[in-house]
Amino acid sequence: MSALTLWGFDGSTYVRTVKMVLAEKGVTDFEQHQINVLAGEPKQPEHLARHPFGKVPVLDHDGLRILETSAITRYLNDILAGPALIPATPKDRARMDMIIGLIDSYGYGALLGGVAAYHLFPDFVGGKNEAARASGIENGRTVLALAMQTKGASPFIAGDLSLADLYLAPIIAYVAMTPDAETIFDIPGFPAWWTAIQALPSFKSTQPG
Repeated sequence: MSALTLWGFDGSTYVRTVKMVLAEKGVTDFEQHQINVLAGEPKQPEHLARHPFGKVPVLDHDGLRILETSAITRYLNDILAGPALIPATPKDRARMDMIIGLIDSYGYGALLGGVAAYHLFPDFVGGKNEAARASGIENGRTVLALAMQTKGASPFIAGDLSLADLYLAPIIAYVAMTPDAETIFDIPGFPAWWTAIQALPSFKSTQPG
């Protein structure tokens, strides 16, 4: 297989999602260039030439440049051997896509931008905003409740392990470092899911340094 080149630093939840996909597929031979979001590096001209909106991750493979985690993860699932991370049935694919959409639209901003940023990197978001934190707790719990309702009796969100779990896991890892974790995680079904996620070799091997 042609070489894979990943642009994006390990502290990014979306970069970690991509790296978890690679780990689940058994791929360790790829090149990564750290583009530090907290240092403003994605907004520098060199990276803007890769992604005009200054975001990570970016993936280069076999002459193709792919922007955005959704496209990257689906592409990797399609081209790499190993376990499928997109469900086989239409209903389970809808469950996965629904939760990914909710995470992108509501969960990321609430849980990472509202809660985790408040406690862990407030300067990056313009200082501690109590209103954003309170809203983040409320909306974050709503997203988690929907994810766990979607999971039902399944071990993971859409049956077997899928991209939905790999989207949510890196965000939850940051929330777990905050004093608000106990409140946010008090959702039926969440503890079992989180225990299963933390046991994944792909989760353990992609923890930021």
